[in-house]
Amino acid sequence: MIADSRTSLDRAADLRIEPGILDRLRAEEATRVIAVRDGRVRISGADLDPATLLRVPASEIGDATWALLGRDSDGTAVLLAVLPPEGDTVDTAPDEVWLGLRDLGARLGSGDTELLIEALALGGWLRDAPFCPRCGGATELRQAGWSRRCLVCGREHFPRTDPAVIVAVESSDGERLLLGANANWGGRMYSCFAGFTEAGESLESTVHRELEEESGVRLASLRYVSSQPWPFPRSLMLGFRAVALDDHVLRPDGEEIIDVRWFSRDEIGSALAGDGPVGLPGPASIARALILEWFEERA
Repeated sequence: MIADSRTSLDRAADLRIEPGILDRLRAEEATRVIAVRDGRVRISGADLDPATLLRVPASEIGDATWALLGRDSDGTAVLLAVLPPEGDTVDTAPDEVWLGLRDLGARLGSGDTELLIEALALGGWLRDAPFCPRCGGATELRQAGWSRRCLVCGREHFPRTDPAVIVAVESSDGERLLLGANANWGGRMYSCFAGFTEAGESLESTVHRELEEESGVRLASLRYVSSQPWPFPRSLMLGFRAVALDDHVLRPDGEEIIDVRWFSRDEIGSALAGDGPVGLPGPASIARALILEWFEERA
């Protein structure tokens, strides 16, 4: 089953409005920092399961853009340091490595995974949105890195999250799962169907529209399951389960989706074990969780 999505991370929103909070926390010896560079973070014991998201003292960080991530499980303040690209601001020990979310899969514990996704999502916004989208003016960081105020027009901006749906579709008898092959994967991997919610569109309408556009399939029923923040670049993936209205109508759009097919439970089980007939999404994704949930119901 898909895990409960309620968070245990204390984002310490009460500290964000405290004047000079970042300078104060950077000066405290107990404060720990997660450094992000080019969408990657430092991992200790990357070959282990679980690996560890490395936290370092603020004194080890040089040039960076700073923000407050929250409090760790022991109450320690955790800061984010967004490092310049290709920088050597942080020395890496022999047993440490820089990895991204896709590289890590599910090898981090739940607490570290929450911090990783928060750090990558906020770090991406800090890196990519230095100017006001309304007038193009320069901005200043506020709220400990969680907002920007335009120095020209005064407009305040916040990190953006784009809602996207992802859905696992089963046959009317529940014995087969519908998956599609994205053109970017060259037919090597199949996954659930996904797409961004358009302006003025409900999540349910998005699911129906995306399925019909990408596979030609119409849905008889639909239910929400769970969600997952996905910082590529700033998505919130909302996971659904659905039942196809007609199992025989399959029509890939030929552009984004190059193949659509039904998989038996045995085929999905084999693919989950890495034995084919196709590749499936990695263990860090909600797509795999949806597939696994369907498989385990009658395995």
